[in-house]
Amino acid sequence: MTQQRQPTAPIFHIDVSADSPAQPDDRQTDDDGEMASLLRRLVAGQEKQNQLLEGLVGQLSSAQKQRAIELGQWKQANPKLARGCRMAAEMLGGVQTAFLQKLIDDVGDNAECLMDGEFMLNEFVDRYGPRLAHLNGVLQVLSQLSSVPNPANSAQ
Repeated sequence: MTQQRQPTAPIFHIDVSADSPAQPDDRQTDDDGEMASLLRRLVAGQEKQNQLLEGLVGQLSSAQKQRAIELGQWKQANPKLARGCRMAAEMLGGVQTAFLQKLIDDVGDNAECLMDGEFMLNEFVDRYGPRLAHLNGVLQVLSQLSSVPNPANSAQ
């Protein structure tokens, strides 16, 4: 029983000669056109997004300008109160500094207890947290009501 091999036809053919002319591939041309179309749509979308962002910035800045104008009018209408707010803010600034120093000293003295014990940490937060938050809020309001408007900002 001898088996003879019969030649089989090749499955594919590769032409490596330099003489064959390059033929444009229709699929490649279609892909290029689709890619260009997608890029144009992407650019158009980015331009629209930029326009929307410019509108948003304009609206936010106009609201901020309006608030600054109203605050300036309030200060002109209530100059004594504005000066009182400035004095109160300066005094409370000193109180805040002393309070923060006390907080820092307390943390330094009780660092291990604060790290190890949940009870001590809760006590610390209960003691300092609300006071610090409220003091910061009051100082912020007093500072806004007492601040002198910046002429460079109001001119824009």
